[in-house]
Amino acid sequence: MCTNAQLDDYNKERLSMDKNLMLGLGTWSSLNLLGSGLGWAISTDESIKYFHQMNVMWNVVNLGLAIPGYIKARKGKSNLSLYETLDDQRKTETIFLVNAGIDLAYISSGLMLKNRASKDPSKETQFIGYGNSIILQGGFLLLFDWIAFSIHRRHSKNKLSPILQRIQPSDDGIGLKFNLE
Repeated sequence: MCTNAQLDDYNKERLSMDKNLMLGLGTWSSLNLLGSGLGWAISTDESIKYFHQMNVMWNVVNLGLAIPGYIKARKGKSNLSLYETLDDQRKTETIFLVNAGIDLAYISSGLMLKNRASKDPSKETQFIGYGNSIILQGGFLLLFDWIAFSIHRRHSKNKLSPILQRIQPSDDGIGLKFNLE
């Protein structure tokens, strides 16, 4: 198999993984919108009502990211050059790693809100509800982003690295040669 066909297959697989990941995020978001929409409407406990309210707001944003992410992966080009493939791979991994760091900040914010609840009795139920929601949503996103990063990293290691290992400078140093063995 030639390098272009291997890169094309690799990029098709990468885009398929992105579609599946965005379907997963969209499913999580949709279920949260339905469940917490109902919970927000019928809950009588104020902190639980605030918990569901924040879940709804949070997952409107998540769904707003999942839909365009899915469309981008669906319309993505697979016939990329080696440079474009490496660049897209690097960008994808970087995005999920940076997002994982941001997710830790979300979890910390949720913990800070819950801690602040005891210092502001007038907003105690709101801070507890919002804090619990942010901890849950940040925790899910941390898990999601770490899994997404790991999937893409493993794919690169298993499929892209073997292609790269067969590329070496030509004997005269002016070009590259591809070892077909």
